[in-house]
Amino acid sequence: MRILLAEDDTSIADGICASLRHGGHAVDHVPSGSLADAALREHDYDLLVLDLGLPALDGSEVLKRLRGRGNGTPVLVVTARDGLPERIRVLDLGADDYLVKPFALAEFEARVRALLRRASSQGKPELLLGQLRLDLPGHRAWIGQRPLELTAREFGLLEALATRPDRVTSRTQLIDALCDWDQELTDNGLDIAIHRLRRKLRGSGTGVRTIRGLGYLLEQSDDATDESA
Repeated sequence: MRILLAEDDTSIADGICASLRHGGHAVDHVPSGSLADAALREHDYDLLVLDLGLPALDGSEVLKRLRGRGNGTPVLVVTARDGLPERIRVLDLGADDYLVKPFALAEFEARVRALLRRASSQGKPELLLGQLRLDLPGHRAWIGQRPLELTAREFGLLEALATRPDRVTSRTQLIDALCDWDQELTDNGLDIAIHRLRRKLRGSGTGVRTIRGLGYLLEQSDDATDESA
């Protein structure tokens, strides 16, 4: 999953970024509301972690603009503003959850998992594709009852494809999903990840199909071998 963190406190931002990346997520960090608004206009995110007291543009205005554009990206507000009227106001603006600083990192991680689970699998705890079973927030996968051992990059690739079932995902979309601003993935690196994922999916009843000139499609198949069209 690709997550945007809007937080101006460096120490808090460093801890959150480390936690999210340890969980296998790609994280972009911005220290101001104006940069958050610009990033949300230019990129697609699976989750926004939003501080309210941001410089340049208040977090509430970032949220208001996001929802005003019809963007339904899940939003977890993390803020020191703990008054009940403020919580109600921000939730009414369109926030999905509200966490008051200081908070336990374990609770933050649990709330992130809950929001991502709700968004990625429409409230279902798992996704099923043939014999392939995915727990996206938990970063776990199985073929039948057998655990599927995947690297963080391979799971990220599978996740990007699985959350767009029956739709073609372009190479650019895959690279965006797999990398944050501090990382780089070459075309060759993406090809290697796709090849390794295809090999591990054999026997699952699900395969990665190449749609030439357009991208890739995760679909049920008789045998999850390399396919092209």
